[in-house]
Amino acid sequence: MLGIKVKEESGSVIISWQLSRVEIPKNEITEVLNDSTYGGEERTAVRIGYPYATTERVVIKTSSQSYILFTNDTSIRNKVEGMIK
Repeated sequence: MLGIKVKEESGSVIISWQLSRVEIPKNEITEVLNDSTYGGEERTAVRIGYPYATTERVVIKTSSQSYILFTNDTSIRNKVEGMIK
């Protein structure tokens, strides 16, 4: 199983998982937080990763969309927060 990768590129946060790639402009990110629910509270959020056997649910909120990252990597939230400061 491939993990979720997060990197910064050209003013955007790039989230890669398996064959998908999501590009979120940094200036559109309004909040980064943890979600303690199993499947994520936001019903319309884009879900990235396997929800099974993962310990972390990181939510990235933008002005128009929310993204939930299912991962075991506890540092992803800190990486994203560091990119948008």
